[in-house]
Amino acid sequence: MTLPSVDKLSLRNRIFISMLFITLLSSVLMAAVMYYQYKKETRSYHQDRLKTKEDAIHEHLTFILNTSDYPLTTDNLPLILKDRIFELSTIHDIQINIHDLEGRLLISSKSQFVVDEVSNQQITPIILRVIESSPTKSFVDLRKVDGGVYRNAYSYIKDKQFKNLGIISIPYIEDTTFYDAQMDSFIIRFGQVYLFLLILSIVLSYFLSRTITHSIQKISEKILQTRIHKKNQKIDSEDTPREIEILVMAYNNMVDELEKSANLLAKSEREHAWREMAKQVAHEIKNPLTPMRLSVQMFERKFDPNHPDINEKVKDFSETLVQQIDMMSAVASAFSNFASMPVQKAETIDVVKVIALALEIFNEDYIHFNKPDEEVFGVFDPTHITRIVNNLVKNAIQAIPETQTYPEILVDLIINENKVVLKVSDNGAGITEEDLQCIFEPQFTTKSGGMGLGLAMVKNIIESYSGTIGVSSTPSVGTTFTVELPINDKI
Repeated sequence: MTLPSVDKLSLRNRIFISMLFITLLSSVLMAAVMYYQYKKETRSYHQDRLKTKEDAIHEHLTFILNTSDYPLTTDNLPLILKDRIFELSTIHDIQINIHDLEGRLLISSKSQFVVDEVSNQQITPIILRVIESSPTKSFVDLRKVDGGVYRNAYSYIKDKQFKNLGIISIPYIEDTTFYDAQMDSFIIRFGQVYLFLLILSIVLSYFLSRTITHSIQKISEKILQTRIHKKNQKIDSEDTPREIEILVMAYNNMVDELEKSANLLAKSEREHAWREMAKQVAHEIKNPLTPMRLSVQMFERKFDPNHPDINEKVKDFSETLVQQIDMMSAVASAFSNFASMPVQKAETIDVVKVIALALEIFNEDYIHFNKPDEEVFGVFDPTHITRIVNNLVKNAIQAIPETQTYPEILVDLIINENKVVLKVSDNGAGITEEDLQCIFEPQFTTKSGGMGLGLAMVKNIIESYSGTIGVSSTPSVGTTFTVELPINDKI
């Protein structure tokens, strides 16, 4: 399982992870700095403690040398300090070694103090050169033996004339038991505090990231729901942070501009539709006018009141004019029905009963209505439901060719949760894929007669109820229209 990259994470997760990372990083850095400071203070403490002991021993040693009865020479140092070195070592609680100028051990208090396993019998030539070349004529040798830290302070012993008599070495072990215990106790307390802070930072990071991204998420949801053909809601900017308020204002302005654009687009579409419809109506009305004009002119030229068949000719002429007039009347009625949809007369109806009554006008015995057993009530205009059923069933009848041996039309009414689903299926000629793309457009028709307004009118009715209509068809197999209308039980 691969983890998503950082740039794929949401802003909320980025803020949450960033705050946790900062908390962890700051805690680790704090622990590292404190540990480093502890080590530094420990080293400084032992270094200062050794320096203090070294200065005190030198003062005490100077006093012993100045009050001695023996001549102050290197060879006499063991005699002068024979009894006093143990006293000196006991007073200062540290081991003391006295060497000659060549680094050889002359006397030591090691019998009382066992500091380490580091040999103090001989000072190495390297240390002797370092002591001699040092400005302070002293040197502290730092070593690690068996995990312990050892220091050995070297410095010259001088007589009254500041002449070098020998070298004193003071071995010192860094006892960190107390500080280690303090450090362990601190780490435990720090770990408890750190765990509390980590839990607190997780909670605060979660709520803070949620608070920061809530307004942005709300804007994102509104943008996803934005549609050009519906009323889009604006976002209330009173509860939004000041930084997000500009984004909210931009969204609200976009909604206003989108509504203006939608109105202009709808107006343009309506004007275009009316222009196309006017052309179609003019064309449909003009078609019967031409034969009517020719018929009148021909009747006028050949009219003979004394002709024995004059009554029959007048009757034929009248029937021709009436037929053409009926055709123009049908065109005007179809255009009127499409252009001026009647206002919905909402009332609570039994959908099953209305559809059954609408199917009674058809005499074809191959029309079968499959309905639910219970009554289905909804708020609709019964004339609209009747129009939908009549148009779809009439189209299904006309789609079945005369050569079909077993014609069949199925009208199925299904209740799906809070929707009425009406399916009208036939086993007719079917519709090609190309014609399916524009079957609901006004003026489109595959019939030799008609204006192609029926399905467009049905679609307008269905969409006025916030419903949908779909079609599936296979050539030479049949076609199925599916209508979904939401059930509303309140007028």
